[in-house]
Amino acid sequence: MTATTRRTLSPRKTSVAGIAAAGAAACALSLAPHPAHAAEPTATPVSAAAVTTAQITQQAHHAEKAAHAKAAKAKKAPKAKHLDTVAAIVKSPKYSNNLDGWIKESLAIMKAKHIPGSYDGLHRNIMRESSGNPHAQNNWDVNAQNGIPSKGLLQVIQPTFDTYHVKGTKNSLTDPVANIVAAANYAADKYGSMDNVNSAY
Repeated sequence: MTATTRRTLSPRKTSVAGIAAAGAAACALSLAPHPAHAAEPTATPVSAAAVTTAQITQQAHHAEKAAHAKAAKAKKAPKAKHLDTVAAIVKSPKYSNNLDGWIKESLAIMKAKHIPGSYDGLHRNIMRESSGNPHAQNNWDVNAQNGIPSKGLLQVIQPTFDTYHVKGTKNSLTDPVANIVAAANYAADKYGSMDNVNSAY
């Protein structure tokens, strides 16, 4: 091969090498992502611990708010009045000041104090003992002879009244209601109920 031929081939080698280099660059450019198609940045995930803490804080806030509201409501509520049951019944104006009213009031107190007895049982014994007179007094029987006469609607002697007097009723032997309730209390202890009494007791 002559020198001239060598010179002619040399530029060809350069061209092929250049094309090869250019092709590699082109390939590289075609494989690189276009800026428009670049992946968008993803949001930083919130940790489960952070969410849980936020929820707990919110719940605690709601609980505290509810507790304050409840306390305020309780403060505004009127205080309940705790009255003695018997005192409330005795002071009640719904009972008439006669035998019917005395018996009904006595029955209400007896119910509150768990003393047995019925309207009929009380009325029947009252009519036999005093004819419905709250100031009736026996001055002839053995009790009277011993200086402790029977008194009141159900003819009770003072020692019996003192023993069976029901707290909340008047401390007076001849008070109609106090007399009935004390006698019913005594009869319940001795006979089971005033209903079981059909004669002197």
